[in-house]
Amino acid sequence: MAIIMCATSIRAQTVQLDETLAAHLSELALDCVHRPYPNKISHILIDDSDAKTPQQLTPVFYGCFDWHSAVHGHWLLVRLLRLYPDSAFSQNVQRALEESFQPDRVAAECAYLSVSERATFERPYGLAWLLQLMADLRSWDDARGQAWVAILAPLEKISADRIREWVPKLAYPIRTGEHSQTAFAFGLAYDWAVVSGDKAFAQMIRDKALEFHRSDVGCPMDYEPSGQDFLSPCLAVADLMRRFMSRTEYAAWLGAFMPNMPLDGRGDWLPLGVVTDPSDGKLAHLDGLNLSRAWMLKGMAAGLPETDPRRSVLLTEAQRHLVSGVQAVSAEHYEGGHWLGSFAVYALSTGL
Repeated sequence: MAIIMCATSIRAQTVQLDETLAAHLSELALDCVHRPYPNKISHILIDDSDAKTPQQLTPVFYGCFDWHSAVHGHWLLVRLLRLYPDSAFSQNVQRALEESFQPDRVAAECAYLSVSERATFERPYGLAWLLQLMADLRSWDDARGQAWVAILAPLEKISADRIREWVPKLAYPIRTGEHSQTAFAFGLAYDWAVVSGDKAFAQMIRDKALEFHRSDVGCPMDYEPSGQDFLSPCLAVADLMRRFMSRTEYAAWLGAFMPNMPLDGRGDWLPLGVVTDPSDGKLAHLDGLNLSRAWMLKGMAAGLPETDPRRSVLLTEAQRHLVSGVQAVSAEHYEGGHWLGSFAVYALSTGL
């Protein structure tokens, strides 16, 4: 069953992650985490011996069309297993995770990432999602989760070290609406550092974010979105910065960063992304943009004082984007089906 059938049954202009919707979203990830083809690999060959299948190259995260989607597909399964441990779909989810999280498979992933010529592999997006996966596992008070933490820890270290080596060398932020964006990756990486207790890593991200964005003003929302964005360059920065300021400081900073935000509570000031062809993988990015905007708008609202009138504006707009985004999550086209479920779960389940 396509997810759209479940989502469009919602008559009110709100949507919540109940067990029925969670079951359907889990089906999308279960359908792809061990599906090897079609596959878009980002692969640097060192010699003839590197001409291998995706499953041979990265035997944990080889499904879901590309490495980073496989990573956040596994994150989706972990998050839903945590939220619904006794659900009808939980056994299928657990079996899939047990199949993936095997020590020999993780060792092969580590060997692949450790090659010096692959220092930029999945940086920063895929590496940040790997850390988000580990943050969920580390936050889960469950024997299964802790066993998987131990198995995946070597890959976690490589991913964190790659970001740790890279961030100090960044002279400028990357303000794209796709995978290379720094603001979104910094947010995930910082959240992992808090959960894992890596204070030096968290401070590094905080310092670089403030260096890049403390003086940002007048972000040009009128120029968004670009035709294949799945992340908002402006909102991602705003969502990132609320992590590093007091509510009062953030309120002032946001006023300069987005000075044209309305104060009347209306929820139509940010036009929804429009997908004209969901079978086109790049154009379908805009469905993901609506979902990522939803969680970023909620994050921004959480950073403001409770009496700030912009909170209701942000939350109303977030819900409008969330409803539109969830309605677009479907198994009909693999171009979107292999990843949009993860964005829907993140938008629906990440707390303020």
